[in-house]
Amino acid sequence: MYRSKLAASAALATVLTFNPGSLHAQTSALSAAVRVNDHSEPTLSFPAQERDTQRKLDELFARTGKRPNIVWLVVDDMGYGDPGCYGGGEAIGAATPNIDRLAREGLKLTSTYSQPTCTPTRSAMMLGRLPVRTGLTRPILAGDRVRVNPWAGETSVARILSDAGYHTVLTGKWHTGELNSMRPFEVGFDEFQGYYASQKELTQQVDARRYPDLVLDPDMATRIKTVGGKIDMYYGRKSEDERVVERTTSIEQFAEADQTLAKFTIDQIKRNARGEKPFFIAHNFMRVHADNHPSTAFRGKSTAKYPYKDNVVEVDALIGDIVAALDDAGIADNTFVFITSDNGPQLDAWPDGGYTPFRGAKGSPWEGAVRVPGIAYWKGVIKAGRESNGLFDLMDLFNTSIRFGGALDKIPTDRYIDGIDQASFLLADDGKSKREKVFIWVEQNLAAMRMYGYKIMTKVVQEQAQWLNIDMTTVSNVGLAPWLFNLYVDPKERYPVGHRMNAWLASMLAELKAEEATFKKYPPKAVGLEQ
Repeated sequence: MYRSKLAASAALATVLTFNPGSLHAQTSALSAAVRVNDHSEPTLSFPAQERDTQRKLDELFARTGKRPNIVWLVVDDMGYGDPGCYGGGEAIGAATPNIDRLAREGLKLTSTYSQPTCTPTRSAMMLGRLPVRTGLTRPILAGDRVRVNPWAGETSVARILSDAGYHTVLTGKWHTGELNSMRPFEVGFDEFQGYYASQKELTQQVDARRYPDLVLDPDMATRIKTVGGKIDMYYGRKSEDERVVERTTSIEQFAEADQTLAKFTIDQIKRNARGEKPFFIAHNFMRVHADNHPSTAFRGKSTAKYPYKDNVVEVDALIGDIVAALDDAGIADNTFVFITSDNGPQLDAWPDGGYTPFRGAKGSPWEGAVRVPGIAYWKGVIKAGRESNGLFDLMDLFNTSIRFGGALDKIPTDRYIDGIDQASFLLADDGKSKREKVFIWVEQNLAAMRMYGYKIMTKVVQEQAQWLNIDMTTVSNVGLAPWLFNLYVDPKERYPVGHRMNAWLASMLAELKAEEATFKKYPPKAVGLEQ
C-alpha cells in the first residue's frame, strides 16, 4: 500500500511541475475521447446523432431562410439549488415558475460546469478557452494594474457571429475589462448596454449602511471613486465610443437596473425580429450577486422576504418576459436559448447568497462552486422533457453557438480551444455529451478534473470559518495521493475512494498530464492578474 501511495505521489509531482509530452501521446485506458488535432479538446464521437442534428439544422434553415437566433441568459452567482427544477424554488422561499417551465419544455442538464468565479467564466464562454490561457483568471479588482490586454489576439464568439452576419448584443454585466480595447463593442459586439462591474462594486460606493467607512469618510470616498472603476450604466456601439445611459447615484436608483436592462433586451428582440439578420444576445443579469436590492415591484415578493430571494423571483420573472418576447415576435421556434449561472453561490455574503446542495461555494474547486444550472430551450427543436447528466462546460457554448451560426470554420486554429461543439448533444432527441472531461482551475492552479462520474483533486480550497469560502480560506496541495471522489455515490465530496477502492487513480493522473501538455505548444498569457 505504501509503495502505491508513493507511486501516486510521484505521478502527481510530475503533473504539477508542468512536464508535458506530445499532445498525441496515449493518455489513459479510461479515455475514449479522440483528439483530431493539436489545438482542440478531444471529444467523444457519436456519428448518428451528428447526422440527426445536421438534418434538423438544414431543415430549419430551408424553412426560415436564416440562421437561428441565439440568446444566453446568464444569472450572476445563482446556486445550483436555487431554481425549483433543481430542488429549490418555493421549497426554499423563492418560486421560479418560468425557469421551471423552460426546463420542462427543454433539456435540463444536471452536470453543467462553470469556472469558480465570474470573470473566468464569462471570458471562457466568450472565447472558448480556459481562463489560464488568456490570463483572465480572476476578476479585475479596484486598484489592479493589468500589464497586458487579455483580449489582444483573441477572437470572441461575438466577433465570429458578427462576421457571419449576426447582429450581436451584450446586455448587463461585462466584468472582463473596462479599459480601451477591452470593452464589449471593441471585441465583437455590435451593441452593449450595461455595467462593467458587479453589483457589489457599484453598491459599495453608495450604500452608507453597509459600507460606512467607504461612503461616509470623505477621504476614503474619494479614494474608492478614483480606483473603483466605472459604476454607471453605459451604452456602446461598434466603431463608436461609449456614453452614460444612467448614473449610479443611490441604492434606490440602482435597484431598478435589471428592469431597465431587460427592457433593452426585449426591445432588441422586437427590432431584430423584423430585420433580415439573425441575432445573438448575451443577456447577463446583475442579479443575484451581492449586494441584492430588489426593485420596487419585487420587494417582499418572495415567500422568504429576504432581498436575495426577492431577486431570484425577479430574475425568474424577467427570464419569463424575455422568452415571451421571442414568442410574441414569432421567432421562438428559430431561437436557441440557454439559461445558466456564472458560478455557484457566494456564501461569503450569506444570507445575501444562494443555495447549493454540494460542498463548497464560489471561489473553490468543489462542486458547489462550479456545478451550476444549465437549461437548453428551443421551441419545437429541442425535445421537451429531456434530462441529462452528460458533461457540459459553459465554454462549450462558444463552439456550439458558432455551429448554429454556420461558422465553425472561423474558429481559430492558431491557439488551443477548450470548448466543444455540443450541438448534437443538445438537439438530438437522445443526444449524448461529446465532452469526456471538465478541468477545474482555481486562478493559476489546476485543482481538479471530473471525468465521467469521477473527480480527482490535486489542490483543495478549505474555508477556515463558516460561510467564508473566499475571504478566509487556504489553498493547499493534497497529501500522499490525490483525492478521488465518486460523485455518483458521494456528490458532496466527503469521502475519497482513492486507490484502495478504485482502479482509475493512475489513469486520471495521466489525463491531467495530457491536459498540461497542451500548455507547451500554446503557453498561457501573463497579464498581471496574479493570485
